Amino acid sequence: MAGDEKGLERLLGRMFQAHPWHGIPPGEEAPGVVNVYVEIVPTDAVKYELDKASGHLRVDRPQRFSSFPPTLYGFIPQTFCGDRVGELCRECTGGEAVIRGDGDPMDICVLTERPAAHADFLVRAVPVGGLRMVDGDEADDKIIAVLENDVAYGHIDDISKAPKGLVERLQHYFLTYKQLPQESPRRVEIADVYDREAALKTIRASIEDYRERYGAPEERVSELKRLLSG
Repeated sequence: MAGDEKGLERLLGRMFQAHPWHGIPPGEEAPGVVNVYVEIVPTDAVKYELDKASGHLRVDRPQRFSSFPPTLYGFIPQTFCGDRVGELCRECTGGEAVIRGDGDPMDICVLTERPAAHADFLVRAVPVGGLRMVDGDEADDKIIAVLENDVAYGHIDDISKAPKGLVERLQHYFLTYKQLPQESPRRVEIADVYDREAALKTIRASIEDYRERYGAPEERVSELKRLLSG
């Protein structure tokens, strides 16, 4: 990047807050260690979700029943669940059904012993596995990670070493949190609980899906400069 482009990047960083999805990188060590934008904490009685257009956190809906997220929950910036993520899911389910990515950033659950009072913050997390979740005909993977250097969970390097009951609680939450008693059961299933290696592969696929859809983030400053000088 030319010197004036680096200067423009620094100036923009000082003037404006980065968009949580598009303006923050997945991390220099991704997919081994990733940045996570946290949308929900375990005590939230409403479901918060990033407003993709503005970059602000908004209330998606109240939690109508006694269903609270077991862990910190959010997404990995500059990821997208597109064709590559959908193909990984299709292969896992036998390769017959047509499965597409859900069009959202890659979801991630972060295990930590420390409580958080509210969402809308960033953490660094180490992926250790994931849930291959299928919602209708869409891949809706949930990466499971541990907070970097967490006293209670930081030593875990694979989902096989995570507390079994906590992994089961996560599965139950994602299979039931959208289900209303008066509705017919949703066609949601967890096709696989996968290990760290598969989690890293899934994150890589979501990073590639993002770059295909939104372009290379490192080229945005030069593109802005071109537009401003045009």
